[in-house]
Amino acid sequence: MNTKNLVALSLLVGMGAVLHAVVPPILFGMKPDMMLTMMFLGIMLFPEKKNVLLVSLVTGIISGLTTSFPGGLFPNIIDKPITAFVFFGLFLALKKFRNNMVSVGVLTAVGTVVSGLVFLSAASVIAGLPGPFAALFAGVVLPATVVNTIAMIVLYPIAYAIVKRTKLNQQVISG
Repeated sequence: MNTKNLVALSLLVGMGAVLHAVVPPILFGMKPDMMLTMMFLGIMLFPEKKNVLLVSLVTGIISGLTTSFPGGLFPNIIDKPITAFVFFGLFLALKKFRNNMVSVGVLTAVGTVVSGLVFLSAASVIAGLPGPFAALFAGVVLPATVVNTIAMIVLYPIAYAIVKRTKLNQQVISG
């Protein structure tokens, strides 16, 4: 594993952790997961299985530790690797359109919805939900999808240009 890539991924996770910690809960203790945006950005900039596994596990643990959702640690640890590999698979499937902002936005939206579904499903089994599934999905997951998608559309071109210019990852440059 490339040390420069690890540092870049850790910076993304760190920024995601700060965003996740400062965003207030909006419904029944749930808050939009801004760490997802950084995890998805890391996957798109460093698209290798080992990087996906590492960033998803670290994101799941940190997200779980900073969540305001009651009993949210284990659902986060379950959610992030599943979501990351679904996102990674879709990202690889869209190889021709990787740098297209529409596909970046759609991937982020789909990834956020997958994450919300997996998280709520895991939480309902492990800890129970503090409100109805549909209300939590509509009140937290859908707004998070919009916020994450807008954030990715703003951040991805900037991050891609930095990675390309600094030659952090040759796979991004050629892919």
